[in-house]
Amino acid sequence: MLRWLDRLAAVAAGGIVVSTAATAALAQTGADFYKGKTVTYIVSTAPGGGYDLYGRLISEFMQKYLPGSTFVVKNMPGAGHLIGANAIYAAAPDGLTIGTFNTGLIYNQLIKQEAVKFDLTKMSWIGKAASEPRVFVIAAQSPIKSFADLQAQKQPVNFATSGIGSANYVEINSLTNVLRLPIKILTGYNGNDDQLAMRRGEVQGGMGSRSSFDQFVKNGYGRYIAQIGGKDKDVPQLATLVSDPVAKEIIALIQSQGDIARLTAGPPGIPKDRLEALRMAYKKALEDKELQAKAEKLERPVDPSYGDEVLEMVKAALNQRPETIAMLKEALEQKEPAAPATKGTIAELHDGNRKVVLKLSDGKTFEAAVSGSRTEITIGGQKSDRNAMKTGMSCSIVAASSGAEAKSIACN
Repeated sequence: MLRWLDRLAAVAAGGIVVSTAATAALAQTGADFYKGKTVTYIVSTAPGGGYDLYGRLISEFMQKYLPGSTFVVKNMPGAGHLIGANAIYAAAPDGLTIGTFNTGLIYNQLIKQEAVKFDLTKMSWIGKAASEPRVFVIAAQSPIKSFADLQAQKQPVNFATSGIGSANYVEINSLTNVLRLPIKILTGYNGNDDQLAMRRGEVQGGMGSRSSFDQFVKNGYGRYIAQIGGKDKDVPQLATLVSDPVAKEIIALIQSQGDIARLTAGPPGIPKDRLEALRMAYKKALEDKELQAKAEKLERPVDPSYGDEVLEMVKAALNQRPETIAMLKEALEQKEPAAPATKGTIAELHDGNRKVVLKLSDGKTFEAAVSGSRTEITIGGQKSDRNAMKTGMSCSIVAASSGAEAKSIACN
């Protein structure tokens, strides 16, 4: 009777009667929501490498600052980060799926590439962990000592890049065209393949994030001749070395990619209180002295920005003139020439079959890097993996050149 009277009084007062369970559910807002929940952090690359490193480091410390939560890293490589980015965007907007991908996807959105299933301006932006200035790197044995020396070369200078359509390729291709640089672009160099190619003398230069090349340069294997973005004072800023206004636009766009490095975002529509909880945990994680010490030990920069500040940086990067977009479109949609096939017998396998050495019929050798996700491997006509390769097998390897990553390996 008393319970009935209490309910009647509540209704008379304009109140709403809810169950104890419903009340508890309504109270689970913000950080409370994450107690007992699992958050999936998608990394749009295979395990290993910079994106995976930052993703795991950030997940570890965000979990620390969302008590009761569990963060699980899920690697989703493929299509130049498009698979992972599309998956993040399509995830349920409940605050339980976030992740990271290459800001080079800004280029893909600018040209309205068909494979893009996201709108970066609508994503739930949590933050970015670093700034990654781009650098032009020249091999130590090269006579090129400055950017002016590069411009003055009479013969093409071989530069290593990853595949056509990658951010790395788009950036160096666009700068080569607009500045009329005497550069011959060789594709198929992923990870640190470009550094190994410079040491072999196969190429003279490359371009990429400074943190990726710092150890290479410190070890005396190369030198910086120009930089885009960053606060370093030891290398000339490329923007100060050119006068062409279109070139300056391209440089500014490339700098915007570096400024938003190592980002974390979620799908559109995450409830405001949960998004704020994620942003706060992210901010505390990036400002944690232990995380910063780990990053420093790994020689990875930490230069964070948070929430809507990152969103505004993304919007600014997407605000480009039609002429600039047309140039990007041309670079992104170029077709990669077919690489030659090299036939021989596997003489050596190294680093868990990540490197294969063929002995050719003329006695020479041909080396190739083997990716677990990008290299297509068949043995006896059946799809296989690199672990199945054995010395003595007769194989045909398709790769841009000796030392580059293999596009495919077919063995008998």
